[in-house]
Amino acid sequence: MELGNFFKLLWKRRLLLIVIPIVTVAIAFFALKNLPDKYISTSQIATGIVDQSRQLLDNDPNASSKEQSIAHEFSNLVEIMKLKTLINQVSYQLMLHDLTSSSQFKPESKLYKSMNPSARAHAIQVFKEKFEKREALSYYNRDENGLNELLRSMKYDERSLRKDLAINRDEDSDFITVSYESQNPQLSAFVVNVLCTQFIDYYTNTVRKNETDAVNYLLKQLDEKRATLNKKTEELREYKIKNGILNLDEQSKSIFDQIIVFNDRKQQAEKDVASNNGAIRQLNAKFTPADRGYIESTVSKYNQAVTNTQDQLHILNDRYVRSGFDPKLKVALDSLQAKLTAQINQTSDKYISSPLTAKDELVRQKITLEINRDMAQSSIRAINKSLDELNAKFNRLVPFDATVKNYNYDIDIASKEYLDILNKYNQTNLQSTFSIKLRQVEPAMPDAAEPSKKLLLTAVAGVVAFAICVIVLFIGWFFDDTIKQPADLVKRTHLPLLGHLNTIEGTLDLRKLWDVENRERMRLFKELTRSLRFEIDQELKGDKILAVTSLINHEGKSVVGTSLAYSYAMINKKVLLIDGNFDQPSLTEAIQPKVFVEDYFKNNPDNYNSIAVTTNVMGTHGGDITLLELSDENFIRTRFNELKMKYDIIIIETPPLSSLNKSKEWILFANKVIAIYEPNKGINKAQQADVEYLRNLNAKFAGWVLNKTSLDIEKF
Repeated sequence: MELGNFFKLLWKRRLLLIVIPIVTVAIAFFALKNLPDKYISTSQIATGIVDQSRQLLDNDPNASSKEQSIAHEFSNLVEIMKLKTLINQVSYQLMLHDLTSSSQFKPESKLYKSMNPSARAHAIQVFKEKFEKREALSYYNRDENGLNELLRSMKYDERSLRKDLAINRDEDSDFITVSYESQNPQLSAFVVNVLCTQFIDYYTNTVRKNETDAVNYLLKQLDEKRATLNKKTEELREYKIKNGILNLDEQSKSIFDQIIVFNDRKQQAEKDVASNNGAIRQLNAKFTPADRGYIESTVSKYNQAVTNTQDQLHILNDRYVRSGFDPKLKVALDSLQAKLTAQINQTSDKYISSPLTAKDELVRQKITLEINRDMAQSSIRAINKSLDELNAKFNRLVPFDATVKNYNYDIDIASKEYLDILNKYNQTNLQSTFSIKLRQVEPAMPDAAEPSKKLLLTAVAGVVAFAICVIVLFIGWFFDDTIKQPADLVKRTHLPLLGHLNTIEGTLDLRKLWDVENRERMRLFKELTRSLRFEIDQELKGDKILAVTSLINHEGKSVVGTSLAYSYAMINKKVLLIDGNFDQPSLTEAIQPKVFVEDYFKNNPDNYNSIAVTTNVMGTHGGDITLLELSDENFIRTRFNELKMKYDIIIIETPPLSSLNKSKEWILFANKVIAIYEPNKGINKAQQADVEYLRNLNAKFAGWVLNKTSLDIEKF
């Protein structure tokens, strides 16, 4: 489907595309001629949401407002202005103005005129009460419902006002623009100013009440959290006093550090005991039993002094350990250790002349090792005792620590809650002081009438009408599956096309088709017929019988057949035109032949006369009959052979293929078949079967002839 065909359709329908828009423009002009002027009044409200100069006290100067949050705030303000409550306030004021003023904004309605003075006074009273209380008129109250009807009759009701009311944010600015359009400039200004005033008052009171409630609520919460925090702190203080706890963390840390030190000393002492025992065993191995007996008898009288000093050393070492290894006791311990060493040396000198003189150094070492071992063992006992005491102290602190931590945890939670509420309270309290930001910076004033849009609307009506026509034509063209051009017929049927014939305007006698009086009128038709004759000759290639058929009736078979007959006669061909359409014998009715198919093809021995050479047309009596019902196929074929001997070309107009076998019986005896098709028609499912039949004829089917075409048809 080519778009060029659509433009050709537009050109063909150009008169329609011109007339309809012109008529539409004329109708629109007269319809809009008496359209009243419109007056628009506008006012602006500053919100302070974007204006940073008004946010110095209640906003962080370093914080940037998020665009999404700002848009959300403006959206809320616009929706508040559109509330039914506020629109009702405007309605009440408009009605009160008209009821109390001598110059109404609008002409009085029938219902308004029907009100008596008492009814008007009552209406004024009710409207004032509703305005002061910001209440809506009830539809369930008969009296108030009547006032609703009064508002609707004057077009002051909420729905009527909303139609001409516009509320928008002025781009990315801090302003909300409110405008109203009406036929009265005073009315437009009045509506805008009342709405802005009521909106600011409503928003101010509502926000102030909400913020006051929020401040009071947070103050109550703040007192409760403060009391809870003080209670938890007092409980912790009393617990520490009761259990003698100054600083639990420091105490536990000190004890733990001491335990670590004592454990280190204990490990060292245990190592000393083990090493001394090992050294003593090695020294004992170097003495014989006799040597050990002599040594014990010799030094026994000196052991008492060493033992006394050793006991003193143990006592002092125990004090040193229990003091946490006090450096002062370390000096005394070193002094006593030196004294013990001197006593040991003295013991060694006493048996210098003994048989063990050579082993006196070993004896002295053994005594020293034994003393050191005893000292280490004494230290271990003292350290263990101190560790037991420290562990006992540490264990006593564990339950205190858990309890104190619980108290501290509760205090931390209470403190965080208190600080959070305090922060919210301070923020809300500050915002409540500076949150009322709305103000009407530019009151609405009566303005001049808006530029007339009558010409624009008239032009738009014409353009829309033209566009609708184009769209309708396009839809019709897009969904049109009819065949208009030769190429369409070939594409849809996949069969060849021999040519096309143009439409002959008016009525025409088939017998006078090629007469001189119709020469100019038939010039193009004759040229196309001659072209078709040439194409048929190329297909026949010496054969003589041509069947002319169609898918349905009234496609122009008779005209095409007659035209071809005249065309062949013009080139001195002997032509026989047979009317084989038993159902609609239009050729027979037009030409009135003398010879009929039923007589010639009837196998009757009593009537076996041959056809005269002067016969050009063979008609039919018509009726419910078929060719093979006249005679059998062999006889009919014999008759056709006789005709081929006498004529150069035999043209048979067959019934349409929709008549089933009536057409196919004639085609059975034809050498070539052409099918006539009228454009601007589609091919339905039933006709698809007939097209398939023509396709199965293969070379016997010469092609289509597109009949009754327009003069602007594409050449094929």
